[in-house]
This record gives sequence, structure tokens and C-alpha cells, in this order.
Amino acid sequence: MSGNLATTPLTDLISTPSQPSIGSDAVDKVLHAIRDHLGMDVAFVSQFRRRDRIFRHVDARDQTPIQPGDAVPLDQGYCQRVVDGRLPGLIPDTARVPAAMALPETHAIPIGAHLSVPIRLADGRVFGTFCCFSFTPDHSLGERDLKMMQVLAALLADQIDRDMDGQRTRAERTDNITEALAAGQPTMVYQPIYDLRASRLAGLECLARFHVDPQRPPDQWFAEASQVGMALDLELAAIRGAILALPSIPHDAYLALNCSPQTILCADLHKMLHAVELKQVVLEVTEHDYIQDYPELLEALAPLRALGLRVAVDDAGAGYASLRHVLNIQPELIKLDISLTRNIDCDPKRRALASALIAFARETNARIVAEGVETEAELHTLEKLGAGSVQGYFLARPMPLRDALCQPFPSRSTALQPHQVQP
Repeated sequence: MSGNLATTPLTDLISTPSQPSIGSDAVDKVLHAIRDHLGMDVAFVSQFRRRDRIFRHVDARDQTPIQPGDAVPLDQGYCQRVVDGRLPGLIPDTARVPAAMALPETHAIPIGAHLSVPIRLADGRVFGTFCCFSFTPDHSLGERDLKMMQVLAALLADQIDRDMDGQRTRAERTDNITEALAAGQPTMVYQPIYDLRASRLAGLECLARFHVDPQRPPDQWFAEASQVGMALDLELAAIRGAILALPSIPHDAYLALNCSPQTILCADLHKMLHAVELKQVVLEVTEHDYIQDYPELLEALAPLRALGLRVAVDDAGAGYASLRHVLNIQPELIKLDISLTRNIDCDPKRRALASALIAFARETNARIVAEGVETEAELHTLEKLGAGSVQGYFLARPMPLRDALCQPFPSRSTALQPHQVQP
């Protein structure tokens, strides 16, 4: 990972003036409530940086000389002086504090009364200050008001700590994914998909694997890439590596590529796919991928389909989204989810739902691929129901391309003869 968080300055971990790190409505509401309660003219949260402080949040009764995003030198004004003890945190009347009266800001703004408390993070560092001031003195201000400000500053500090932890996590994940891509990750393995009727290889599903630290499952890599806005980069890298196998596979077999709807809309994917034989490519859209605009997706797929590309809806039977995908995308292949095929030989409800999907596929000229086949009994049941193709650990695990191409269709017992298969 690039950078050492233990030595990185606080100001490098938080955002730029145009992007405050604590820009939530909750902070603005707190500022307004405390300013209104105390009867002050202005309340603000400032953040200290190397040479200046920036006003992250500002709430004012009417006109105010400061705005969110304004920055002033650290040695200018009250904030730094309160933190280092040169000014008291509670000043009901600036005219009675010579150090305050010596500051140009006291007269220019003007500042008649001032309350200020440091915002200290969990590690002891000062993020900035939480302040209120009024244009005229206010002798009603007292220690209870200052303590209330301190309590609110502690709550703000807790929120900032959580925000910074999230930013650190995001930075770490971004670095991990960037380094993985630079190292040529992900690499691909291939799981055979078999045509049940012909007892031959129908296709290969391309599956990503990562051989870099941190060690974790592929779905976690892709989930974290999505969280930091790098899902497209990772998917395109996986697809780029997967299609290198196309020249090696039989002409009557296909490569199945997992692809999110967002990636399908990407021009880089289309450029990549136009360079290969699309009659041997299937794009798999998973049940978990939300599709906001089906017409837009279909429009993007149309020119690729015209060149022979086929589309599969993955994880059918796992939830409502997959059925919506099936109806709207009109896929050439429908993949039954492992949750449906598991124990299908001894579960009438699973058999009934699988049978319905197989019948639907038959009526719509789609082909069924049953995933997650792990026992011979499951295989036989799916064959009886009329599933066209199957894949799963009982048949073959994901493996290097050379091994996948040589993997024979597993021999079966005589419990089910070919003539027993439904048409």
C-alpha cells in the first residue's frame, strides 16, 4: 500500500476546501441549534491545516463576514490562540480581554462576545475548533454554555474520527486494487459447462482469481472495487484476460463472461468485444446487479447481439431481480442458481420451480444452464426435467484453461438411460 497512515499528516487524510469531510446536514443542524440557543450571531466549525484554517460549516443569524470554504492564516483570529491558551474559551465581553482587543478581527468584524472549544480527535490531535460569536457583548454567557459547547465538540470529534476511519479504509482499498491491477490481476480460471444431451463441452465460465495480498475471495475484491468506484476497472481487466482464451477453445463452445450492467454500457467493453468472435461469447448478468434502465441496456447490447453475442441471466431462481432480468433482457441462456439446484433430487418445491423455468425457457427459445451441480442425483434429476446444460463441482471445478479443455464429461451410472430424458 502506498503511504504510511501512521506518519501521514492529518490534513492529508481529510478533504479539500471544496469537499468538507464532515459535510453532513447533522453538523449544520447542530450549529444552528447552538447558535440559536445561545443567541449568538455566528457559529462555525473550523479545520486546522498546515498554515491556515478553513471554515467547514457556518451558521449565521443574518449577514456574516465568513462563508463555508473561506480560509485564513492560522495565526489570524481567535481559534489557534484559544487552543494554545493565549485566549480564554469563554469571552462574554471582548472589551475586558486585552489580548482579544489587540486583534484586528475584534474590531473589523466586530466581535463582542466569543465562545470557542477545540475539536480533539481520539488520538489527541486537534482537528479544529467549534466556535460562536456575537457582534455585541453578552454577559449572560457562562461556564455552563462553554461546557455544552465542549460536549458538542466531543460529538463532532467522534463523527470526524469515524469519517476519517472510513477515508483511510477507502484509501487502503483503492491502493490494494490499484496494486492488484498493476500486478496483472485478476488471473482467470475456467469451469466447464457441459451439454447434457451431447455429453460434450458446451462452454467455459471465466472466473477471476487473485494471487496478491490481502488474500480474500474474488467476490470481496469486486465488492470493495465497487465501494471505491473501481468496479469498472476490475471488470474490464478480468474480461480482457478472459477473452485471451478464445482462440484456444473449440469452435462450437463459448466463453461465459460475468459482466455488470454498468460495464455493458461502457465503450471500452464494446471496443474490446468488437475485436473477437462474438458467436463464442456469452455475457452473464447476475441477479444481484440492479438495472435502472432496461431500454438503455438493450440498446447497448443490440449491435453486439447482431454480431452473434449471447446474453445469459445468472442466478435465476435466487430472487425477484433475476426474473425481472429474464423478462426484460430476453436472454439466450438462463442459468439456474445453485440455491435451486442443490438437493433438487429430494425437494419437490425446487423441482417444481426448476421445471417451470425450464418450460419457460423452452417457450422463449432460451437454453437452461443449471449451476452448482454437486451430486449425481442432482444431475440425473436436472436431466429428467430437461435442463440443456450443467456445471458444478460434481462435473468439474474451476481450473486452468488447458486442463478445462481436456476435462472429459464425467461417466454416469446406468440409473438414467438416454431415452429417459424428456424432450
